[in-house]
Amino acid sequence: MYRDTFIDRLCGMRVLALSVSVAAGLFAQSGADTVTAHRAAAIAAAGMDHKGVVAAACPPETPPTPRPAPVPGAGRAAAATPRPDPPREQWYAEPVKVFDNLYFVGTKVHGAWAVTTSEGIIVVDALYGYAVKDEVDGGLRKLGLDPKTIKYVVITHGHGDHSGGAKYLQDTFSPHLILGAKDWDLLARDTRNPAPRRDMEATDGEKLTLGDTTITLYITPGHTGSTISVLIPVKDNGKPHLAMEWGGTAISPATPVEMLKSYIASAARFQDVAVGAGADVIITNHTAFDNALVKLAAEKNRKPGDPNPYVIGKDSVSRYLTVAEECGKANLAAAEGRP
Repeated sequence: MYRDTFIDRLCGMRVLALSVSVAAGLFAQSGADTVTAHRAAAIAAAGMDHKGVVAAACPPETPPTPRPAPVPGAGRAAAATPRPDPPREQWYAEPVKVFDNLYFVGTKVHGAWAVTTSEGIIVVDALYGYAVKDEVDGGLRKLGLDPKTIKYVVITHGHGDHSGGAKYLQDTFSPHLILGAKDWDLLARDTRNPAPRRDMEATDGEKLTLGDTTITLYITPGHTGSTISVLIPVKDNGKPHLAMEWGGTAISPATPVEMLKSYIASAARFQDVAVGAGADVIITNHTAFDNALVKLAAEKNRKPGDPNPYVIGKDSVSRYLTVAEECGKANLAAAEGRP
């Protein structure tokens, strides 16, 4: 029953894809440069499968209640106080083989990925410090992979939920760490997480080759100053596909205007890059963005001949990044007072 339900749902989403794209195009062509118009365009592009991006990146229909004015000095005290680690049962997730050469080693909330090659492993994102040992180190071991063969760790951006475990991986397995230059600076200012030694700075369009595999890194500022988005060639039972990860998603009307403008431009450009390269798979660094927990469960229960739940098609990849762009425009309109 589960298998039939999932396949029916997947087929239904693909049947709706064309009408969703048309609807999104009509909204985008309406000419209204307002929060309402751009949010509607994002919702239309999202369809049933990309609602998580709308929730993360679009301004809410009802503005949030203003927060009380901060108490002088309280922010510095809070920043200096370590955040308590949540109980393991709240975040721990079993690792999952998703493609022949791509493995999920994240938590219930945050995505981290291992790309296997003929000469070692590339890890994408390092989670919070409390999770990295169990999920990345332990997850690889559970999958029959050797974490000692990690050669590179690509950190999509310098926020602690993706970079907090970087020092553990660096100290334990001595891989090269790769971040954008501005996100290395962001890590240096982070008082909540131990800072890794500064290592490699990603460049836009950089080809990172390890053994028989080359992934491509793009600098897509907006969520942070030098967020990295990635294209990863993968195989499903020997059949080639191309996975893309949009490296930084969440924004709000409070995001600085110049960052919102960068986000919009980055989303439009990366859409051209990813779709032009033939990306038909989306992976994310937050499981809510792409309903990853449902996909991972489907992958674990997948029978021979079933479709891979992560292969969603080029149209869906395009719509995902359209949602990001339109949400960026909605937030910019909100910041500039164009409801």
